[in-house]
Amino acid sequence: MDDALVLDEDFYFNEQGFVVLTEKYHLKKGYCCGNGCRHCPYQYEAVPEPKRSELLSVKSDEEK
Repeated sequence: MDDALVLDEDFYFNEQGFVVLTEKYHLKKGYCCGNGCRHCPYQYEAVPEPKRSELLSVKSDEEK
């Protein structure tokens, strides 16, 4: 994976000014890092319980 991140493709800044990694970035990375990233496409598989269930619940609510 190329180390150079592209704004609005690999990441963006949220309202608080924090960097948020996109789903596209995570797919290029190829695995769940276990940090509970907002756009994790891997269903938070490396996040320990009970945090994983909480994140999946929030993600499910956001998709409705």
